[in-house]
Amino acid sequence: MNELFKAIKDLCEDRGIEENVIIDALEAALVAAYKKNYYKGKNDSPNVLVSIDRETGEIHVYSQKTVVELVLDPREEISLEDARKISGNYELGDVVNIEETPKDFGRVSAMTAKQVVTQRIREAERGIVYGDRSERSLGMVTGTVILVDPERVYVDVEQYNQAEAILPKKEQPEGEIYEPGDVLRFYVSDVKTDPRTTHLILSRTHPGLVKKLFEKEVPEIAEGIVEIKGIAREGGSRTKIAVYSNDPEVDAQGACIGPKGMRVQNINDELKTEKIDIIKWSEDPAEYITAALSPAKVVSCTVNEEDKSARVVVPEYQLSLAIGKSGQNVRLAAKLTGWKIDISAE
Repeated sequence: MNELFKAIKDLCEDRGIEENVIIDALEAALVAAYKKNYYKGKNDSPNVLVSIDRETGEIHVYSQKTVVELVLDPREEISLEDARKISGNYELGDVVNIEETPKDFGRVSAMTAKQVVTQRIREAERGIVYGDRSERSLGMVTGTVILVDPERVYVDVEQYNQAEAILPKKEQPEGEIYEPGDVLRFYVSDVKTDPRTTHLILSRTHPGLVKKLFEKEVPEIAEGIVEIKGIAREGGSRTKIAVYSNDPEVDAQGACIGPKGMRVQNINDELKTEKIDIIKWSEDPAEYITAALSPAKVVSCTVNEEDKSARVVVPEYQLSLAIGKSGQNVRLAAKLTGWKIDISAE
């Protein structure tokens, strides 16, 4: 069983599954196996607990009995006098675990484990991504393109190979071309299940992809020194990301750009032609809006707190840059800051 236990640990590590998910399921299955093999045809099987040592893989079987004054059901109860022969600390109402591990239980354990582990791993893999729809569980994955059709791209995500991973057309940046064999990073935007399988819905346009890429590339973000305060994105075209440093000695924008621009360049390489504006976040709305309109130069910014609107004045020659192609620059700035922005030339 110890060899099998080691194999389970290795498999869990390889698949990114918590060991406890598999071990808990195995303990439950071994309870049923124990009763089936050692109490077959009997109606007096006790309450049973199977415990697997997480370090050694050793298995122990216990019958569980409640300490009572007068024993009426020996399968489930033990007298206080008998309980205190095991330990003087027992009181009425306590549950006593009495070990009764059979000598040949290792054989039963191995057979049971082989029957349940494959099924439980599949269920556990689903649970990693599918049980909780929070941002923590829906993260970034690396996948290989295996098939491209007009409406979707099929991706092999090795970490979750029991699921079908799909990149729908609407989640693809405009102009991005895919070929079988391409290795890319994706954001898991949703998970859908049916009786046959589970589907990972991938995205290359979700703001979460940019967030995860920065977390991966910038140690100061991973360590909490630099915070991402907001992201506004039009996938495949442009992203504005607002960052803030909790350490006055650390420049948030500089940390994200990296030495010789390598950190942001690595992110640019993943996002291909998409431009990234790294904005310094400020709690002062006028300063924040001014920064968000980068690379345009702002002459003045007047804010109205009541309706969260801002009137921004820029030099005449900067007007088109401030608004951006098809209004993209001001649109992303408004989305990033949460303010309505009206721009005019001085």
